[in-house]
Amino acid sequence: METRRLHLLLELSRLGSMRAVAEAHNLTTSTVSQQLAALTAETGTALIEPEGRRVRLTPAGQRLADHAVTILAAVDAARLDLDPTAEPEGTLRVGGFATAVRTAMLPVALSLQHSHPQVDVVICEYEPAEAFALLERDDLDLALTYDYNLAPASPSSLLEALPLWSTPWGLCVPDNAHTPDESTKSGIDLRAFADTPWIVNSRNTADERAVRTLASLAGFTPRITHQIDSLDLVELLILSGYGVGLMPLERKTREGVRVMPLTDPPVILTAYAVTRRGRSSWPPLRLVLDRLTAYR
Repeated sequence: METRRLHLLLELSRLGSMRAVAEAHNLTTSTVSQQLAALTAETGTALIEPEGRRVRLTPAGQRLADHAVTILAAVDAARLDLDPTAEPEGTLRVGGFATAVRTAMLPVALSLQHSHPQVDVVICEYEPAEAFALLERDDLDLALTYDYNLAPASPSSLLEALPLWSTPWGLCVPDNAHTPDESTKSGIDLRAFADTPWIVNSRNTADERAVRTLASLAGFTPRITHQIDSLDLVELLILSGYGVGLMPLERKTREGVRVMPLTDPPVILTAYAVTRRGRSSWPPLRLVLDRLTAYR
């Protein structure tokens, strides 16, 4: 079996149509169809079947697509491992959320300017869903992402995630907020904020899902009215009386607001380094991953 044909089958399972696969790879739909027909002949098993005007994978086709993830990752790993002593060299494309870029990736990139100037690090800011999509399209080499224990991420089988660090989050409120049960053993009584506007992230749904889970456990539906990406701006809105929101417990806040612990249940953010399967042995990527894990 040609790995190129396996890759096209895997892309069909991900993108859902031959036209989308063709556009993603600058091919004609006819070429994609011919390559998949050749793969069908190689396997001796029907891999796709018509579904209206489109096609879908047969059960056998889906099983082969699942195997293709492992096969293509192994091919990548073998190619990158041909010279394990090679000096790290090349351009590393990194995408991640602002906190990870600022506290972890930027110090690593700066250190590489002195120790490995032949490694060129290109950094862009992305939320997790954006970074996952770019990794799957092979438009990134490394993504720095996060999720919450109450809203775990589900990256595709094409990707593998390495946990970097975890940090507790709490509820950020104005100093004058009425929190009658905040000193009890069970922590904050969130029902005190059932009628208060809530502020969530504008580009990642994990924040909102965590808030909705917390509120559901407390017995109410949160009134989400503001969607803000920047933690500084979230804090400013809270200070101005526009609502409450989740914030890192260890974050130094400005005067007029405070972050209170959430214990029942806790809210834990975990950061990850995410790569395509089979790519982590590439020397520039391996170098950066090793340095990032040193921050754990």
